[in-house]
Amino acid sequence: MSETPPHPEITYVRHERGFALASMRGPALSRYYIQCDLDAKLEDWPDERFWEELRKRLPPYMADRLVTGTSIEKSIAPLRSFVAEPMRYGRLLLAGDSAHIVPPTGAKGLNLAVSDVFYLSRALVEAVKRGNTRYLDSYSDTALRRVWGAARLSWWLTHLLHRFPDDTPFDVRARENQFDYLVASEHAQASLAEQYVGLPY
Repeated sequence: MSETPPHPEITYVRHERGFALASMRGPALSRYYIQCDLDAKLEDWPDERFWEELRKRLPPYMADRLVTGTSIEKSIAPLRSFVAEPMRYGRLLLAGDSAHIVPPTGAKGLNLAVSDVFYLSRALVEAVKRGNTRYLDSYSDTALRRVWGAARLSWWLTHLLHRFPDDTPFDVRARENQFDYLVASEHAQASLAEQYVGLPY
């Protein structure tokens, strides 16, 4: 993360050198990701090296306009997925990262935490104000439908956009074909957009 003006649109990059992502946190706050080796150490990636590698992966029109600066937060994020099921254990109700972790590829971590809080707050208000536990009783099942949808989307995007050291030529070509299909099909794009934006509560 850096205190630099972001690119005006969130941009996913599939590149022969590995995945890259340009996203925004505000008008003057940017979040960037690049795929690195599994055994990489944070000290291997000083700011200068990070910016240079990001430029190589971005389309030229973006690379030319990229505003760089000192990072204010930097980490190596493992691409892991985890879902605690159920999300309720007696009187203990889980929400957010205590219940699920998704890879940053799908940009769904915060969205899922907000949806958990929406369902949980509705359940608690109904139980405390009206003595009705129906939403508490269904909280886990209701929240998990959204959680599994986001986990699947994040997993799919991760596999579509990243390169993996044990990929076979078949894996590479199958991924290229899936990407070509997504680029060419309005139906595939609409499905991705619906899942990415998220369904109504």
